[in-house]
This record gives sequence, C-alpha cells and structure tokens, in this order.
Amino acid sequence: MPDNDLELLPDVLAILLLDHTTGKNIFWATHDYEALGSEYDYHAEILPHLITGEHSKVIQPRVLKSKENQTDRSKDMAEVFTPSWICNAQNNLVDETIGTGSSPHGEAGRGLWQDYVRLTCLEITCGEAPYLVSRYDATTGEDIPIAKRIGLLDRKLRVVSENTETQDDWLKWAEIAYQNTYGYEWQGDNLLLARKALLFTFMDYYQAKFGNNPSQESIHRIAEIISWNLWQMDGLRGTPPDYPSPGELHENPIPDMFTTYCIIYDWEKNEEVRYIDLLP
Repeated sequence: MPDNDLELLPDVLAILLLDHTTGKNIFWATHDYEALGSEYDYHAEILPHLITGEHSKVIQPRVLKSKENQTDRSKDMAEVFTPSWICNAQNNLVDETIGTGSSPHGEAGRGLWQDYVRLTCLEITCGEAPYLVSRYDATTGEDIPIAKRIGLLDRKLRVVSENTETQDDWLKWAEIAYQNTYGYEWQGDNLLLARKALLFTFMDYYQAKFGNNPSQESIHRIAEIISWNLWQMDGLRGTPPDYPSPGELHENPIPDMFTTYCIIYDWEKNEEVRYIDLLP
C-alpha cells in the first residue's frame, strides 16, 4: 500500500486539514482515538502535530486497523469498504449511463473528451474515496498500478494525459477534473485519507506523464481544490457531523453552539454555495 508522507509538505497538510464550513480544521468525529488523550476526543480538531512525527501512524487505512476496530466501525457507522473490482463495475455503469462510452482503460468515446473531464461526480459517504481514486484496494491494501486504476477521477486524469501534450495544458485540464470531483464523509480520519489519496493521485499522474514532480504551486492549488471538494458532513442533515441545522437551533436554542449548513465551492461560477441548495 502506498505510504506517502505529508510531513515533507507541512503547508500542504495544513490545507488538507481545513474545513471551509467552520473555518477550523476537520474534527475526529469518532471515539476511536480518545484513549490517546483529550486532543483526540470526538469533537477535537485534527491538528498536524497529532498525526505526524511519532504519531505518524495514528491514522491508518481501514484495512490496517484491527479486526475489532473494523467491526466496531461497521456497527457504529455502517462503514463497509468496497473491493476495487466492484467499484470498477459500478463506475463502468456510470460511464455507460452518461453516454461517454468510456472503458476503464480507454478513450472517452462518444462526445468531446473535454466534456468527459467536466462531468460532475460525487461520492457520498466516501470513506477513503475508492470510487474516485484507486491507488490501492480499500479492502485488501494491495497497490494498484496507475494503468489499472479505475476511479472516476483516475479515468478523467487518464483522458487528460491521453489528449494533452504540454505541462500547461495538462495542468489546466487536471485542475478542471478536480474541480468537478466531489465527496463527503462523516469521520475525520477517513476524510483525511481520502484527501491525501486525491492529492497523491495528482502527483502520480503528473509524474507518469512528464517524468518529474509537479511544482509546489501546482500541488498547493490542487490541495486547495480538494479541501473544498471533499468535505466533512452528515449527509442526512447537510451540516457538519452532530451539529444542529439552523432550523433545529431556532427551535431548541443551545448557547454558543455553532450551526450552519455545509458550504462547498462552485468553481465555474467562482462562488461558495450551500450543499443543500443544490439538492432538488
């Protein structure tokens, strides 16, 4: 399993920990780490020093967690991750439904490839985001080589690589691919793992295309997009986990209780929007 370390990019880690709704960091939203101290309490923010240095192995993908912990998370949060072959089959159906004719390892097919890259996709309750990027199989931890990755964003980046030549063009369309790829998750550790997976996926495809690493400026830009597009939310209420909605707070006032609906970013209109306002 890839073990890329953001300790070498502390400023990037700070971006990936941001919660744009609250203006703070994403928070743990799980009791799994509370034995480590008060800074790991359910409602505590995830801070860089809690997950780097001697604590760099605190957050682990589900497959590396103990069987007891996996079982507890499945019971408490209905957390069950999907094998990559099932993600692949379902993503194939998505491609067929939207009429692109895209195969896991082929061209975008019908329509302009640019239209395919611009298609908006959302993985709900995304966990480690196996439907968006597949650097490893979420159920086995097995590495997946770049040529065999099957996530929706993987497919977009492959199409970008097949249809661009210069670094400027590739970066332009890779950014558009990221701007149109969304996901939300309850538990803070999963969300950070998903955000990291999307960032390192960008670096993987850039290196495969050009043979070197992207610039710090490009990495920061993609990290910023990821921090907006993958956010922490209770999908049933449209708020950060365990936070009351504005309507609920009006009915039952709680002193000093933060409340708001989650906000995300509309990159085409260049404005912040409330997620609930996008629903039918």
